[in-house]
Amino acid sequence: MSRRRRTIAQRLVEAQQTAAMLTTFNEIDMTKVIDIRSRRKDSFKERTGVGLGFSSFFVKASIGALKAFPMLNAEIQGDEIVLKHYYDIGIAIGAAEGLVVPVLRDADRMSFAEIEQGIKTFAQQTENGTLSLDALRGGTFTITNGGVFGSLLSTPILNPPQVGILGMHKIEPRPIALNGEVVIRSMMYVALSYDHRIVDGREAVQFLVRVKELVEDPESLMLEG
Repeated sequence: MSRRRRTIAQRLVEAQQTAAMLTTFNEIDMTKVIDIRSRRKDSFKERTGVGLGFSSFFVKASIGALKAFPMLNAEIQGDEIVLKHYYDIGIAIGAAEGLVVPVLRDADRMSFAEIEQGIKTFAQQTENGTLSLDALRGGTFTITNGGVFGSLLSTPILNPPQVGILGMHKIEPRPIALNGEVVIRSMMYVALSYDHRIVDGREAVQFLVRVKELVEDPESLMLEG
C-alpha cells in the first residue's frame, strides 16, 4: 500500500468501528436545476470563467439543511457534543492514488461561482499532485458524488470525526407520478449516512428532505444561500 492508501484504509476502518453508522435515502427531481443550467451556463461561464455544475447547488442546499439541523454539523469529543457554527464542506474527489476530501472553508459565505472555482481548483491540484495537506484538514460535513462514475445508488461512509456525509448519484430520466399523471423527469437518488450516536433517524430524514426541497426549488435555494 502507498502511504495515502494506508491512511485511507485506517480512517475507513476507524469510521466503521467507532460510529453507529446508518444511511437514509431519498430522490430529487433535478429537472428545474437542469433547466437553469441549460439556460444560464454560457452566461455564467462568460461572467465567472468557470462552469456551473451540480455540486454548487448541493453545497448550498446542504448548508441550508445544516442550519436547520445543526446536529449534522457537530462532532463527538469524549462525552461531549461539539456544535460548530461554521460550515467547512468537504468535497470528495476520486484520484488514481485514492480518495481525497479537500475542504471549502466558510462555504456559507461563498457564491456559486466561488464554490465551482474551489472544486475545480481542488480537482486540478489532485490531478497534478499539488494538493496541500492544509486543504485536507478539518471539515464539518462532506459531500461525495458517485454519479460522475455512473453510480445509481450507494451508501457513503463517514469521514471522522464528522457525523454526516451526503452522497449524490447519477441523474436518470425516470417515470414518476406528478399531479395525478405519469411523467418523465430527471431524477437523482441521494443518500445521507449519519452517526446515530448523536443524530436521530428523524433528524436525518428531515435533513435529507430539506436538501430535496431546496434543490427542487432553486429560487428558495438562492434565498437560503
